[in-house]
Order: sequence, then C-alpha cells, then structure tokens
Amino acid sequence: MPNSKRPHILILNPDQMRADALTHLGCGAIETQHMDALARDGVSFSRAFCQNPVCTPSRCSFMSGWYPHVAGHRTMKHMMQPHEPVLLKELKDNGYHVWMNMRNDLLPAQRKNYTAEYCDSYFIPDKIPSLPLKQAWRGSPEGEDYYGFLQGKIEPQRDMDQLCAEGAAAFIREYRENRPFCIYLPFMFPHPPYACWDPYYSAVDAAKIKPFIEPPPDFSGKSRMVKALHHAMRLDRWDDAKFNELRRVYLAMCLRTDDLVGIVINALKERGLYEDTAIFLFSDHGDYTGDYRMTEKQQNAFEDCLCNVPFIVKLPQGMQKRCGVSEELTELVDFYATAADIAQLPPTHTHFGLSLRPYIGRECDSLRDAVFCEGGFRTGEMQCVYSETEQFPKKSDLYYPRIALQMDDEAQLNGKAIMCRTKEYKYIRRLYEPDELYDLRCDPDEVHNVAQEEGYRGILEQMRDRLLTHFLDTGDAVPFTRDRRFDAAVVPKVLGNTVKRSLGFKRKK
Repeated sequence: MPNSKRPHILILNPDQMRADALTHLGCGAIETQHMDALARDGVSFSRAFCQNPVCTPSRCSFMSGWYPHVAGHRTMKHMMQPHEPVLLKELKDNGYHVWMNMRNDLLPAQRKNYTAEYCDSYFIPDKIPSLPLKQAWRGSPEGEDYYGFLQGKIEPQRDMDQLCAEGAAAFIREYRENRPFCIYLPFMFPHPPYACWDPYYSAVDAAKIKPFIEPPPDFSGKSRMVKALHHAMRLDRWDDAKFNELRRVYLAMCLRTDDLVGIVINALKERGLYEDTAIFLFSDHGDYTGDYRMTEKQQNAFEDCLCNVPFIVKLPQGMQKRCGVSEELTELVDFYATAADIAQLPPTHTHFGLSLRPYIGRECDSLRDAVFCEGGFRTGEMQCVYSETEQFPKKSDLYYPRIALQMDDEAQLNGKAIMCRTKEYKYIRRLYEPDELYDLRCDPDEVHNVAQEEGYRGILEQMRDRLLTHFLDTGDAVPFTRDRRFDAAVVPKVLGNTVKRSLGFKRKK
C-alpha cells in the first residue's frame, strides 16, 4: 500500500487516568462525552493494563513494545537511548510526519537536540504558563495536607495542556503534506496535584462519586511501602470528607481532559480526516484517588486503580468491524504492535505486543490469558533512586516521603516486584516480602490476600508457573542486526592457509 494510503495516527495520552473515571466504564459522577463517543466508534478495552505504575517506565514500554525488565527501563531516570526502538522514530523513518509536544517522560533530555530524530514538528507554545512555585495551598509543613497532593478548586487557567491541544488542532487544520501524520499528544492532567476549576468542578455529581476502597486492617497482606507511605504522607489524619473531595477534584480533572480530547477530535472531523485516522487513547497508569486511603501512586504496588487504564482504539474506516466495550485482557505493549501493524512498519526488533487489528476486524475473538505489571528496585540499586548530581531530598519536596522511603536501602520497602493478572486472579511476587494472591471473583477490591490459605495452594502454583513462562518468553530481545565473527581482512588469509595445508604444502620457514 503506498504511503498516501496509510492512515494518519493520533495518540492521546492522559497522565495518571484510571479506567473507571470514564462514564462508559462505570463512572456515574461525570459525563466524559468525547471519550465515550470515541469508544462507540472504536473499541474500549475495559481490562487494559499498563506495564509499570509510574510514568517513564510505562512510556518506555508502550513506545517500544518491551516490558520494563527487557532493558532495565523501570525508573524515572532511565529513558529510551538512541540505539533503542521508539515508535515515533520508526514512524518518522518510514515516511510519517511526526508531531509531538514538550511533555517528555520518554527521551533523555541531556542529549543535544534530542527530539530531532523522533519528530518533524516539536511543539513549544509561544508563551509558557508560569508554575505556582510557592505552593501555599499545602499549608503548614507540619500539617495534614503538606504531602497529600490535594490543592482543590482553583481559578480557571490556560495551562500547557490546553495550549498543546490547541497546537495539535491547528496542526491538523493546516496540514497539507502528501504523507500521513502521527500526532503524539501527552497531557499533564489528571496528574496531581489534584486541582481544577469551574465549570468542571461544579459538573461533578458529588452524590454519585463511587465510595473509596478501604484497606485491610493495618494494611495486612499489602506492600509495606503502601503502609509506610500512608503514614509518612499523613493520610492517616484525613477523614472521609477530605478523601471524597480529592476524588471530586480528580474527576473534574478527567472531565476537563475530555474537553481537550474533543478539541483535537473535532479538528479531525472539520478537515474530513476522522474516518481515515487511527486514534489511540490511553493513560500511562492510574491513581489511588483515595482507594486504600492513599493518594497518587507507588512504584511497586499493583492494585487495579493503578494498573487498569483507559485504552480506546478507533481504526480507520474499513478496519473497524467491532465497536463498544470489550472485556478482553490487553496490555499497553499492544499499542506498539497495533500502531506498527496499521502503519505497515518493517520489523526492526523483537517486541512482545499483540496487534489488536485482527480482533477489532473480527478476524479473531480472544486476546491474552494474562497481563503483567512490574516495578521497584533491587537492594543496592541506588542508581534507580536518584542521579549522581542530586542530594537527599528536601523535606519541602512534595514527593519527599516517597523518595526518602525509597532511599532507605536497608528497609527494602520499594523492593522489586511483578504482578500477573488473569480475569479471575491476581498474583504478586516480591523479592523481599511475602507473595500476594487475590481471588477477583469474590474480592474485586483486592483486600483479602489469600496467598497463605491452604485452599488456594493450587491456584498459587498455577500463577507462579504462568509468571515463570512470562519471564522465559520475554526475558531478552536479540537484536535484528548480526555481528561478524572474524575480521574481513583476515578471513581470506586463513582460508588460503587452510587450503594449502590440505594440499600438502609446507609453510616456508
């Protein structure tokens, strides 16, 4: 198929949005009309899971089709290197005009002109909004709100998300090149601090906000880091009203993000490009949003609120044979495989995603039997915690409790761990803590860890075996390029001497 027939690609990437924040996936407190409409035209995978519960490792994974363990991309400081595969570069190298904005949790910014290899258009607004550095909303350094991330209702803003959405829409309206484009539009929202404004805040129906999940007594059976963070962030001082307010503000942020999605999609429709564009909407990971009386996220915790993310795929007209909500298990590595498939990219590396095109085209009816998410550090991996140029975090840092606990290498609170989840069970293996196992059929909130119960011994062994198979299958990625074993200049001489010896010639002394 010639380049002009390959579809345009739009990648909409909210930050820290949980799947159940969308109306069509169960949220009754807001109406995400633009994302819901996209789900009706495409397929919304209600059981889609990220491969790491924090930003950079997840983005490295879905842009390469690699799991974090394949090349060590499991920290906020280790991004995709020039020799490693990135979908944006592959699209650019194969004739796509790639547009991206300055939201970067993917590429190492210490490299000069680091975006040049990955995009044709790098969007930076003419006027960049200033950041509120004083953070007076946090209150007293000794108060209960200092580390909780809840800012609340604020005055309306034209922030970076709006400027970037408008920039992407302008690019679509003005685009006239005779080649397909790819727009990669990551948003900041609904990433904390939790802050939003009217009309979004007032549009949230507080009476319909879903109750938050209570943790087990004393966080029994959960990661020790979650318990430690709950106390270090002073969330043990919060009452129900404050957690409900946090959830309301978060949903307002999701509603506002929905409006930004509408700005870009409407631009496609105005240009008559909507039917010919493949649209992917997904988040890098989720958010506690009050569940388990926690806020934000954590690197080695794998509750569904952190790992289960929105994942909507609308393919071009003719490819879309299936629409609506699907309960098939999917992973964000499947985004890479699907985008590479429809863009007809030549294979350049081993990846582990499944193209969703056959499923959406009704060529098959099932996908994965299990999904995986991983994170945390090994003892002694201090390079994972901070760079050589950084000192111990200041107590005024909003992330101080988390960073300080991660840097306590002896406590092993942020130990390396991995989740294996099927439709019925979730198993978590930890290096320095006991296993976790949840029976999702009777405990969808993941409150009762049954890993030590005799009746689940068989299930535990099955999940361990499935995890072992996963590691065996995805443990490395052999490069497509092959190396020479001998110097080209030496080979003829070696062969010549071998022939002479075989014919009985003696070497001259």
